[in-house]
Amino acid sequence: MKIVQLTEETKKDLLEKLLKRSPNQYGEYEGRVNEIIENVRQKKDEAVFAYTKQFDGADIDKHNVKVTDAEIKEAYENTDPSLLDVIRKSLTNIREYHEKQRQYSWFDSKENGIILGQKVTPLHTVGVYVPGGKAVYPSSVLMNVIPAKAAGVKRIIMTTPCGKDGRVYPSTLAAAKEAGVNEIYKIGGAQAIAAMAFGTDCIPKVDKIVGPGNIYVALAKKAVFGYVSIDSIAGPSEILVLADETANPRFVAADLLSQAEHDEMASAILITTSKTLAEQVSDEVDRFTKELSRREIIQKSLDNFGYILLADDMAQAIDAVNEIASEHLEIVTANPFETMTKVQNAGAIFLGEYSCEPLGDYFAGPNHVLPTNGTAKFFSPLSVDDFIKKSSIISYSKEALQPVFSDIAKFAECEKLTAHANSVRVRFENKI
Repeated sequence: MKIVQLTEETKKDLLEKLLKRSPNQYGEYEGRVNEIIENVRQKKDEAVFAYTKQFDGADIDKHNVKVTDAEIKEAYENTDPSLLDVIRKSLTNIREYHEKQRQYSWFDSKENGIILGQKVTPLHTVGVYVPGGKAVYPSSVLMNVIPAKAAGVKRIIMTTPCGKDGRVYPSTLAAAKEAGVNEIYKIGGAQAIAAMAFGTDCIPKVDKIVGPGNIYVALAKKAVFGYVSIDSIAGPSEILVLADETANPRFVAADLLSQAEHDEMASAILITTSKTLAEQVSDEVDRFTKELSRREIIQKSLDNFGYILLADDMAQAIDAVNEIASEHLEIVTANPFETMTKVQNAGAIFLGEYSCEPLGDYFAGPNHVLPTNGTAKFFSPLSVDDFIKKSSIISYSKEALQPVFSDIAKFAECEKLTAHANSVRVRFENKI
């Protein structure tokens, strides 16, 4: 990996380069995505099935688009029992973590007859998109479904691409059943997002769409936002390791590569105050890369978006960490908890040399759906909050309103909204 001295100039160049990875930069795909969405909106199932044949090579129609109980039973039979055991352990950890995020309605009453509050209501129907095609992601099923269940969502539907044979990966179906998905449909891509956003005869309209996908899925979610809610527009994966001279270079190198193998656009960055560690990590990365199965993807990722940044001191390093605002941040310093208190921007923070990033991806419990491309400056991980909505509660008695109605009317008249003022005054017209 290339070792670069951290300066204001190198930081600026890095941020500009990383920004190019954002889905918002891929405007050339938007026309095609919008065409798919509009076609599905107009022709509904006819368009969905045609695109499924075109892109996935599968003959899907109204008779086989929905996964049956028999298919789920078969999926269990074809899923390694030891993997199923791991899925269940992971599910338990994820559920316990997210159940602690639950919010409840509250009311505050005063003696003068004022009652204010907040009513918390779960969304009714949520759509979960799970990638398919060349990869299998049962972990994405758990991370997107379990927070919705913890929030109290009544109906969770899932869409995922099938193979040419019309089948979905067994472990994906098993994970969906374990997590509590109500319905599963064998469609993917932008057409699946459009179907969930607008509804078809076969696919129900949802209130919110969550889940990762390729650039077509990301841009489709962006396009339908407003018709439905979405979680986020996810970009390529990224990891940033903040380390000092106490870090194990072999561990650091392995963790950097755990994200570089995702995608040629993935980013893996080490920021360190130790030149010795920087050189050792670079050597370990080279050794690991030669041994790993996805070495070609890893190498392209490192060539394009892999950096080792050498900082003058920890203050400069932390400043860069906050500017980059990485999806995953590992802190491997002499006192990682103290260092963490100075970090403002990161999707998930892993503390200490045994808190490796895959722990968060699969097992620990916190969500692995995280803000990317610097959006950790203003976005949070997927949580129970994403599956609820809040209503404000306002109740004033006559005795409570009377002392303040003229103040409200004055405010309304300041904005030249005389009907607003009248709405308050009419209640006390005999008192004026």
